[in-house]
Amino acid sequence: MWNLNKDSFNRSSILHNGLYGVIILKAKPSDSTSQKITVKERLIRLQDLLKKYTDEDNELTLKQILDKFYEEYDVNVGIKAIRSDLKELEESKLFDVTINQEKDGVEKYYSHQNRLFEIYELRMLIDAVSAAKFISKAETENLISKIEKLTSENQAKQLKNRILVSESVKSEDHKIKYTIHELHTAISNSQIIQFKYGKYDLNKKFQFNRNGEFYRVKPYALVWNNDYYYLIGEYLPNTEIRHYRVDRMRDVTSCNETFVCDPFFNITKYTEKLFHMYSGEESLIEIEFDAHLINVVIDRFGREVAVRPIGEDTFRISTQAIISDGLVRWLLTWGSDAKVLTPLSLVERMREESEKFYKKYH
Repeated sequence: MWNLNKDSFNRSSILHNGLYGVIILKAKPSDSTSQKITVKERLIRLQDLLKKYTDEDNELTLKQILDKFYEEYDVNVGIKAIRSDLKELEESKLFDVTINQEKDGVEKYYSHQNRLFEIYELRMLIDAVSAAKFISKAETENLISKIEKLTSENQAKQLKNRILVSESVKSEDHKIKYTIHELHTAISNSQIIQFKYGKYDLNKKFQFNRNGEFYRVKPYALVWNNDYYYLIGEYLPNTEIRHYRVDRMRDVTSCNETFVCDPFFNITKYTEKLFHMYSGEESLIEIEFDAHLINVVIDRFGREVAVRPIGEDTFRISTQAIISDGLVRWLLTWGSDAKVLTPLSLVERMREESEKFYKKYH
């Protein structure tokens, strides 16, 4: 005699004796063995099942919904009750239920299709999380698994094809998410913060600046630049604008002191003038570029930048920028295809850096 449980034959038991066999199919377990749920619980679980298993391309019949209830929750529900619940959800307009009877003209098929995010939007979120260097590998996988739950199981399979990022560029700091949260809170509440700041040495050991003394800063904004988070704030007591890489900040805490932001400081316009997040003095610059760099210039300065063609092979731009090592290094990227015309202080810095570069190879 074999006695197979519901897990092995989907709620079926087979009894066999000698040459004769009797098959007893149990469509549902008795009420004494199944869980009881309230009407509210049933409605909530019905919505969860539709979210998880249905979408534009996947639908369920009433019978399949009953089967899912048993498979997921070990709960028996009546077909009339589920039909009533589906009708109530449809009429309430609070939860999208799409009914399709055109499939075979007889049976109705139910699905949930109106979701908060389109599949391409979820893919962009996953790619952004995957590419972010400041998010650890473990946290990346955790966030992606949560994003996948924002759509059905079948559509989530389409999200498995994500961009490839080297694991070596991912942060090893598992506490950075708490640092970011602390900074956002301080910015929202206009609270002065304190923190330790440092960087890695040649032995790949993290060393604190200023012997581990705390920095005190008025936090203005968090900026995402070159796949890193930066804090832009006013350093105290010097009241100068500085930038700090968030992954290099430690022991970030908010103080009880509050501050008033400078109403004339525009963080968006300020960041547009930065190069590689280096701070410095703002000045009007004029640069001459070879014609093939026009798209590079538009990518960096935007389509609003003033461009003046000089013949067919070159053009000039005039714009406000922060004079810094970041700007110098960005310009050196383009070699002789870029030439600074003004200001003279920047011309001199480019000349000095070019001479250093030349001597490096001679």
